[in-house]
Amino acid sequence: MSTGRPTAGWWQTTTGARRRRNAALTAAALLLVLFFPQINDALNLGLAGKAIPIAIFITLALGLNVVVGFAGLLDLGYAAFFAIGAYTAAFLTSTVSPIGYVHDHPVNFFLTMLASAAVAALFGVLLGAPTLRLRGDYLAIVTLGFGEIVPLVVRNVPEYTKGTQGMNPIGVPELPFVTFGLATEPWYYLCVAVVLLSVVVTSRLRTSRICRALVAIREDEVAAASVGINPVSTKLFAFSLGASFSGFAGSIWASYLQVIAPEQFDFSVSIFVLSMIILGGMGNVYGVIVGGLLLGGFDRVLAERTSDLLHGIGAALDLGLLREADLTKARTLIFGLALVVMMLVRPEGLIPSARRRLELHLAEERGGDAAERRANVEPD
Repeated sequence: MSTGRPTAGWWQTTTGARRRRNAALTAAALLLVLFFPQINDALNLGLAGKAIPIAIFITLALGLNVVVGFAGLLDLGYAAFFAIGAYTAAFLTSTVSPIGYVHDHPVNFFLTMLASAAVAALFGVLLGAPTLRLRGDYLAIVTLGFGEIVPLVVRNVPEYTKGTQGMNPIGVPELPFVTFGLATEPWYYLCVAVVLLSVVVTSRLRTSRICRALVAIREDEVAAASVGINPVSTKLFAFSLGASFSGFAGSIWASYLQVIAPEQFDFSVSIFVLSMIILGGMGNVYGVIVGGLLLGGFDRVLAERTSDLLHGIGAALDLGLLREADLTKARTLIFGLALVVMMLVRPEGLIPSARRRLELHLAEERGGDAAERRANVEPD
């Protein structure tokens, strides 16, 4: 007699097919990423310079996903750690910094990257230690204040940071047979390597005991503490690890741009990175990458090219509104509308983690199961 349930063999076959499909998609994506510069040159897309900042912001999103997606901590001051990493790199490598040169030799850039990550993680600990006992909106307000304080400090100590003038030049990586300068290809592969490293670290973290502790705290902090999990130290680890990703990305950002100023690290950066996570799917590493590609692609590529298209249509049809349309100035409005639509239509994001999907739709599923049981019991 059939019970209507799938057999174990069917489940195993389906799981194996799903894994093979995911492996094939991952391999295809890696090939596209590795050969993107050559594809870009062959098709004359002009996207090589756009891909570098997108990759840097994806690294930021992967780090913030540890804090928001895994631990459930709303951090609205993430751009502050980005600034700390960038200015650490500038202090160690810039000729305008009093500590930029040690014994007349610049500090090795790859050591600088590690130092930027460590300094950002240290500031994450200093901020998190007294504040992570707070929850919800109170923690968000504290992190928001920290995010506003750091640019203000940078502006008001020009003898060290050059204030609004900005610090430049900044040291660049040095590798045998590779020149990091105006050519975009070395920078692109460096950013890709950092993104892949971030994916490996966050993916391993996602399956670790620490992540399970973070999820337990996110679900019910009192219950997690009752089974022996230390909420403060566990959340502090997540906070400092997420900050280290931001510092790591900040060092590359500073070196790539060759100038940094406090205006580059305002509140909108934190919201932009948070939007990537919400759009892609909180807690899902690959969802965050998809969200970063979509929002970064719109911000860096699609907004400008769509504005040019609208200008052409407006000129052809003699429509003044279209001739003056500029989506790059309305990007915050467009991001906000996208988030509102996502919250209404798909609150778990485009590619959510299974746990997040279950959390957000558990009430609906319970209601549907109850209705089905009533339909099976009650007469028509």
